Amino acid sequence: MSWRLKVGAALTAVLVAGVATPATAATGGGAGHGGWVPAPQPPFEVAAGTRCDFAARVEPIVDEVRKLVLAEYPDGSPRRELYTGALINRVTNLETGATSTADASGTSLVEYATDGSMTWYVTGPVLLGFRENAGSLPRGLWIVDGQFIVRFTPTFDKTITMLHGTTHNVCTDVD
Repeated sequence: MSWRLKVGAALTAVLVAGVATPATAATGGGAGHGGWVPAPQPPFEVAAGTRCDFAARVEPIVDEVRKLVLAEYPDGSPRRELYTGALINRVTNLETGATSTADASGTSLVEYATDGSMTWYVTGPVLLGFRENAGSLPRGLWIVDGQFIVRFTPTFDKTITMLHGTTHNVCTDVD
């Protein structure tokens, strides 16, 4: 079975099973883990040269992201979660004040491994930061859009396997 079918089947199974419906969210149901909860993204800054050539700030201006815990490890830590919702970020060049917006409103099924690694099965856009020589894209703040898998090492190096989609370095919008 191709990963596209696995991703689609996993998301479809979650949605069709009724775990991700407004009714279960409203009643606090959903896989016995408390239902949908807000998953806000805090603003963050990166130093010059770490993602962009300049210091940058990323802050949500629309953040309606919510998550649903689908499975937990025996210690209660998440094993599998689903994230979805509108997320629009403002990216600011802290040296010039130039700004741009980045739509990161994708849906992700996230699987956490016990070694600290994780895998995201994504449909739609997400914003991912890459350090120099630490993944499958060059250093930058990247909007990755389409259907793809992101594998994170425990040190957050990232490898993207793209089924189809696009990549865009947001640093170029505010340099």
